[in-house]
Amino acid sequence: MVMSKNIGRRGLLRRIGHAAFAGQFALSGSVTARAQSLSPRIAEPIELPPPVEKGTMSVESALRARRSVRRFKDAPLSLAEVSQLLWSAQGVTHPAGLRTAPSAGALYPLELHLVVGEVSGLPAGVYRYRVGSHQLARVATGDRRATLSDAALGQGWIAKAAAVLVVSAVYDRTTVKYGRRGDRYVHLEAGHVAENVALQAVALGLGMTPVGAFHDQRVKSVVEMANREQPLYLLPLGKT
Repeated sequence: MVMSKNIGRRGLLRRIGHAAFAGQFALSGSVTARAQSLSPRIAEPIELPPPVEKGTMSVESALRARRSVRRFKDAPLSLAEVSQLLWSAQGVTHPAGLRTAPSAGALYPLELHLVVGEVSGLPAGVYRYRVGSHQLARVATGDRRATLSDAALGQGWIAKAAAVLVVSAVYDRTTVKYGRRGDRYVHLEAGHVAENVALQAVALGLGMTPVGAFHDQRVKSVVEMANREQPLYLLPLGKT
């Protein structure tokens, strides 16, 4: 390929990045299609209750009350609580597909997996969150909390959480536009999501502690993650 002197290498890369982003958006057609691109088709999607967009606790109160919690009651989460937590992490809040957490270039590289042990109305197993349709897609059956706990360097308290939200990233969604700098943007975005979930958990009377210590490949195996995804965070959740 011959490079125009007027464009230059930097200008060409910028054009390529913009074209790739435009092509990705056009192919997806909607945030629903994009979120489902990695979703397995093992079972019918599970409808989640609509999220509540006006709660009873102020942001300031949630900030003041937030603490890292590693002890949980032996009690299930409700499906409504799971719905609210997933929405707080990556819920769609604008007709253009914008979400609860900011994303560099609105490229949304993150995926959410839910390892369920005790959730009312939801069998134990692994699920993927379908962002655009606010649904869960079942990936695997059976309680995998203990296996996930082992993958997290044997942190036994994780196995006692009612459910564990696993945040993963598809880096090339962001790096196609921002290059190596995009890696940093992906990590920042994971932090935004974790804080959203932490504050939502407080508002629901739940406990959560973000976990970054784990064996990547073992976590990928537990949640049956796609090859192009990389795990970034474990968010164990439970009653306190």
